Amino acid sequence: MGAFGRNHARAYHQLAKEGHPVRLAGVVDRDTARANAVGKEFSCPAFPSLEQLLAEHSDIQAASVAVPTVDHLCAARELMQAGIDVLIEKPLATSLAEADELVQLAGKLGRIVQAGHLERFNPAVRATLPLITQPMFFEVHRLSVFTPRSLDVDVVLDLMIHDLDIVLSFVNSPVKEIRAVGLPILSPKVDIANIRIEFESGCVANFTASRVSTERVRKLRFFQPGQYISLDYGRQDVLVFTVEDHSSETATTNSHIGVHKPPVNAEEPLRAELKSFIESVRTRSTPLVTVDDGRRALGLALEINKAVAEHHKKAKLDQLLRA
Repeated sequence: MGAFGRNHARAYHQLAKEGHPVRLAGVVDRDTARANAVGKEFSCPAFPSLEQLLAEHSDIQAASVAVPTVDHLCAARELMQAGIDVLIEKPLATSLAEADELVQLAGKLGRIVQAGHLERFNPAVRATLPLITQPMFFEVHRLSVFTPRSLDVDVVLDLMIHDLDIVLSFVNSPVKEIRAVGLPILSPKVDIANIRIEFESGCVANFTASRVSTERVRKLRFFQPGQYISLDYGRQDVLVFTVEDHSSETATTNSHIGVHKPPVNAEEPLRAELKSFIESVRTRSTPLVTVDDGRRALGLALEINKAVAEHHKKAKLDQLLRA
């Protein structure tokens, strides 16, 4: 029941009040004061452990796992073994070995496992999907002010992984090359990073992520033949620039640039994510964001971290950072 765990409880509670087929059966946190406070806020029982929750409630069908990343596998395994479907917050795990165990458990136990990549449910992302033809260049910025949350992981696994997942889903091509630089600023882990990824398709993506910024920015822009598309996650806004006539030799001087905003159905991404998860559980259908999607994004993030570490060695930054 940290910051985002409470958000999940709030969203489930609100969906139930609106008549959706879900009931918030309980919240769990070993900090009993925090668990009790959230339970009281959203009118549900609070438990100090999964063991007690499972002992007292045999009717639970689904759960959000929003514990620290290092505990994702342990909590999700216990829930799945009890016959419960899970939504696991991003990043899926701390290693590919843990992610692979989650994949194997889901298959062996027949459980629904949804990876918590929230931005897939951002209305701006959903409005962009039908516009994709052949993305060739991305410029992505995700900047945030410093907070003490999620310091168990670096900025790549904390923030950039959202955009890695989105670009992977847009490009749908294997990664060919990664170049990366990152630095710890206010925590022992990398707090700011800039990454360049080239895909086998020829597409190139530049990512900048920072959790030590003075402003909040969440924007993704990409170019494809005859078109430039700008997406603002925070404003849930999409702007499309299209060359109306690029078929002739004089297109560069005589072409008309059309500008339009696709319709966007505004909705809180977390609410949309939980609605989708609930529907997958009810219908036993494949989640929009699968456990394999979560593994793929994690795998790329870990490769980026390796590239950052190699750059540290090459630039002899390890010695400076230790000093």
